[in-house]
Amino acid sequence: QVQLVESGGGLVQAGGSLRLSCAASGRTFSNYAMGWFRQAPGKEREFVAAISWSGGRLYYADSVKGRFTFSRDNAKNTVYLQMNSLKPEDTAVYYCAAGAFVTRPMSGPYDYWGQGTQVTVSS
Repeated sequence: QVQLVESGGGLVQAGGSLRLSCAASGRTFSNYAMGWFRQAPGKEREFVAAISWSGGRLYYADSVKGRFTFSRDNAKNTVYLQMNSLKPEDTAVYYCAAGAFVTRPMSGPYDYWGQGTQVTVSS
C-alpha cells in the first residue's frame, strides 16, 4: 500500500509563494501518475494539476496555469507543487493523489490520497 504525506502548506500573503511536497512511502511510486487537488471551505474538491509517471506529461487547471509548477523526483519518491503569485482564491486544503493506471488527468482513477495540507492566502 502506498502512503502519501503532504507538507509545505502555511499562511502567505497574496502574491507570495509556497512549495508543497508529497512524500510517498510503502513502495516506490515511480510508475504512478500523480495529481494535486484542493478543496476550499464549503466547496467540492477541485483538480489542480497532474503529472505522468515519467514526468513527461503535465496537466494544469486553467486557474493555476502560469503560476503553479508540478514536478517529481522519483529517486526521492516525492512530488512538488511550486505555487507562485498566490491569490486568496487559492486558499484550500491541498491533497496529493497517486494512481497506477491513470488515463484521465482530472479523474484518474487515483488509488491513494494524502491527508492534505492547508494553504491560506491572505489579501
